[in-house]
Amino acid sequence: MQCLAIVIVIVLGLASRKYPQALPAVLGKWPGDALWAWMMFLMVGFLRPAWSTAAVAALAAAICFAVEFSQLIRTPWLVALRDTTLGHLVLGSGFHASDLLAYLVGIALGVAFESMWRARLGRRR
Repeated sequence: MQCLAIVIVIVLGLASRKYPQALPAVLGKWPGDALWAWMMFLMVGFLRPAWSTAAVAALAAAICFAVEFSQLIRTPWLVALRDTTLGHLVLGSGFHASDLLAYLVGIALGVAFESMWRARLGRRR
């Protein structure tokens, strides 16, 4: 189920960048950034299923922040990597402090959906 969630979030994130006109212009690229962070939350949770939600969220936030701050590093090989499609999708291209807030929103969405999912499963049992 978690793999499906990861795929859905990736598709939504890519769609938010390919069809930005489908979203309010005031949101800019933040939906894609939030979805990228949510994907990171899901991936960490997938790789560390025994971890608490808080631990997964903390590591996901640390990874997102590290990637964002790494955009301040402008070594030629890293710039060249970021100029590729995959490199741009994974590593971004330029530091924007506002992206940090979008990452926190995306991770908070992941935490909220996980909490709702667990509550729903708890009611079924």
